[in-house]
Amino acid sequence: MNSPLVSAPELRTLLAAPDPPTLLDVRWRLGGPPGIEDYRRGHIPGACFVDLDAELADPPGTAGRHPLPATSAFERAMRRCGVRATHPVVVYDADNSTAAARAWWVLGYFGHPAVRVLDGGFRAWTDAGGEVSTSDPTPAPGDFTAHPGGRPILDAASSAALAQRGVLLDARAPERFRGETEPIDPVAGHIPGARNLDTRDNVDPTGHFLPADQLRARFAAAGAVPGAEVGTYCGSGVTAAHELLALELAGIPAALYVGSWSEWITDPARPIALGGD
Repeated sequence: MNSPLVSAPELRTLLAAPDPPTLLDVRWRLGGPPGIEDYRRGHIPGACFVDLDAELADPPGTAGRHPLPATSAFERAMRRCGVRATHPVVVYDADNSTAAARAWWVLGYFGHPAVRVLDGGFRAWTDAGGEVSTSDPTPAPGDFTAHPGGRPILDAASSAALAQRGVLLDARAPERFRGETEPIDPVAGHIPGARNLDTRDNVDPTGHFLPADQLRARFAAAGAVPGAEVGTYCGSGVTAAHELLALELAGIPAALYVGSWSEWITDPARPIALGGD
């Protein structure tokens, strides 16, 4: 099986082929400014911009800050960008693959079989001397049909159960996990029994993922090993998708609690833990 990552030099070769992969630019920052501004300043030639907040998620509400997008809306967005049923897709963001991992995960959830992430993102592309364009592409409409269920997901109840019988990884920063600060959601803390593993430490300072053996060692220290039942969550299901991508690189299957902490806290009856490692 191919790696879910593609390097900048490899992508240059793929884009020079007669039938290159479909490119999706998913640059995004929590709290803004919108990624479209970066896209308009320059993007990989042929890339179509995808808005994480509007096209990779439904509006925020009781299901969390980034619920799964509606099937029909997601299908329309992907077809607009020329995504085809089985044709390879490459997604990228600015550098560390957080937003790109969300696109990778959502496309896989809706059944696309051939999605890869540009390791190191747009920064890796430009560092490697890749061409940059400011022209909007006009791709031929795609024929991708979205079918939910291509990746395992968790809800609040199954996440709580998994935290007790298996390994539920909280991908947020340690201070948020411990409840010492909460800059985004109205309640601080974590799901009881969860184990903290900050997803930012899955990449090096340039935004490239660590080698698979180093990732396996990191996950093993938290009890996430091949054969274990593993799930991830974060604040809203975005950085947890990045954790899932790192887990896949390490050869460890895992499920995503899409609603994550922002959904968990909508029910005051759900327990909240503070402190811990």
